[in-house]
Amino acid sequence: MTQDFSGFGLPPKLMQSLARMKFTAPTPIQAQAIPLAMEGKDILGTAQTGTGKTAAFGIPLVVRLMEHPEMKAIILTPTRELASQVLATLQQIIPVPDLRAVLLIGGEPMPRQLRQLQQNPRLIIGTPGRINDHLERRSLRLDRVGVLVLDETDRMLDMGFGHQIERIIKHVPQTRQTLMFSATLPQEIVRMAGKYLNNPQRIAVGSAHKPHANIREELIHTAEGEKYSHLLVQLEKRSGAILVFVKTKWGTERLAQKLCRIHHDAEAIHGDLQQRKRERVIQGFRDKKYRILVATDVAARGLDIPHIQHIINYDLPQSPEDYIHRIGRTARAGAEGSALSLITPAESNKWRAIQRLMNPGAPQERGPSNGPRPNNGRPNYAKKRRFGGSHGRDRDQHNRDGQRRDQQRGNEQQKSRSF
Repeated sequence: MTQDFSGFGLPPKLMQSLARMKFTAPTPIQAQAIPLAMEGKDILGTAQTGTGKTAAFGIPLVVRLMEHPEMKAIILTPTRELASQVLATLQQIIPVPDLRAVLLIGGEPMPRQLRQLQQNPRLIIGTPGRINDHLERRSLRLDRVGVLVLDETDRMLDMGFGHQIERIIKHVPQTRQTLMFSATLPQEIVRMAGKYLNNPQRIAVGSAHKPHANIREELIHTAEGEKYSHLLVQLEKRSGAILVFVKTKWGTERLAQKLCRIHHDAEAIHGDLQQRKRERVIQGFRDKKYRILVATDVAARGLDIPHIQHIINYDLPQSPEDYIHRIGRTARAGAEGSALSLITPAESNKWRAIQRLMNPGAPQERGPSNGPRPNNGRPNYAKKRRFGGSHGRDRDQHNRDGQRRDQQRGNEQQKSRSF
């Protein structure tokens, strides 16, 4: 296995780009994926978040486009944020000015995208909803695509993009290279790989069922009405940037406003913010203009901000897998981080499902108690499931209250296009 990028036989101009980016030694996923992808092989890859997957598919993709001037490539991502991040990374990697890229995501002005498409870009990066919009308008043609990349495929399926992905692939030539990357490998991914990949090379780095080893996990069992008090104590105890996850869009706004009123620097992000506002919020957090970002799961994928030191699960996620994606926002690129979960009695079944996912054979905690407790058991990807259990009525009522408030604020409009 090569110890540096010079061992891949990359073009000199590309090597200069990597040197400017301070890319020296490849990560494990890069070391395995790049040579196989440069040989033109299909790849089914899994790796934890923050392991360098973008460069793992981006570097060989750029090489192929440089070698074949008539070829195009398309990259599908689940969220606008991830698409923008992929574009920013690849624009730094691309060493030639004539290899233009276009970003096709919801929330951006359609006329501007139409103008960019008229310039015949060879690299298309976007979300399934907006790419299908352009296919329906016939403003986008994919008949010259030689490389198809599906990034964070599991998240795209979770978000209901399966049919849209299939519609896009119908426009792509069957003779192509397909690179499919995912943080997890549920059966839906395996079936899709069997349908769209040709004799794929399987790459797996680390465990897709467990968080990164550099993440310290902590628990606090609490009553619902005491969550906010515990949060305030933790915010005072911790230094550095903090990402707080809550369940509803309305909840992000309310919590961020409450924190600002007591002089915490906080902002909120969720799927119904206009794209420009989302970009301003993320850039402000990246530039350290405020310390606390309150988010729904829209930020669990594609948010790559190295200085995030703490994740706080104010509400547990709707599925066990999303717990891993959330806390993977810290401990990026070899750093260390912490993840704290506030668990109410109504969420105890959710926490047990997370434990079963990460450590299916370990004894499970029976019920909540007061005070912080370390996470000794860790959640393995059994089948993706929604949570249920004896606290269903309390949980369902809580969910209905949040959903009703969201609807009153108009938050559910055009949900299928919000990403």
